[in-house]
Amino acid sequence: MNDIVYQHILYHVDAGVARISHNRPQARNAESQALLDELDCAVRRATDDPAVKAIILAGEGEHFSAGHDLKEAALKRADFTVEQRWAYESRYYFDYALRIFDCPKPTIAEVQGACVAGGFMVANMCDLVIASNDAFFSDPVCQSLGTAGVEVMIHPWVMGARKAKEFLFTGEKMSADDAARAGMVNRVVPRESLRDETMALARKIAAGDAFAIMLAKRSINRGLDTQGLRAAMTAHFDAHQLSHLSESFQQRRSEGLAQSIARGKSV
Repeated sequence: MNDIVYQHILYHVDAGVARISHNRPQARNAESQALLDELDCAVRRATDDPAVKAIILAGEGEHFSAGHDLKEAALKRADFTVEQRWAYESRYYFDYALRIFDCPKPTIAEVQGACVAGGFMVANMCDLVIASNDAFFSDPVCQSLGTAGVEVMIHPWVMGARKAKEFLFTGEKMSADDAARAGMVNRVVPRESLRDETMALARKIAAGDAFAIMLAKRSINRGLDTQGLRAAMTAHFDAHQLSHLSESFQQRRSEGLAQSIARGKSV
């Protein structure tokens, strides 16, 4: 797998740490189908590589990710049937996200700028989140698209139920400092030192006992599953699919991409 050439991500291993970066800065790292395929491939590659002890998920340029590539969706998936949309979103959004959550190796999201919707979902599948002081988090799709949040409802598990309700109902942005206060972000650091501080943390983790860390992560994730995390997220995926059939979603889709994006930015 060493000869893999990626078009939409960057993959690099150094000192036991695999760094996997969204690499569409000209599109605010919007997650196209091709990018998500490459991201999933890279996560599996790092998981299978015995030289990798920790994984960083990052974004090149000004932003971590602006979320799903809505322009691509409008061009390629606007006329999907219920069955087609279910199959697509199950694979590219739900299954790929859960692959990050279930990765046996410690994962760190390195977040700067926008971390929106699909990007929010991916970052919060990671074990730790390090954010720059100019980072912000948002899932505006209840307001902008009339859908019930993104496909993976990780929100209440990383910020608490009441804050998650406010976050989703209003579609408002959450600053890095507010995210840290809510418990969703581990550390907030200056933008100029984000990459170095994330790598330093990853190297410290990578220097630890890999088997012990894997078991600790497994125990914590099992505890979350015992509390119902996976069942709740699976149930939400069904609800999200239902929301695609609502009159509100159909109307907003017919209005066009530009108006939906503008509505989301206004909140």
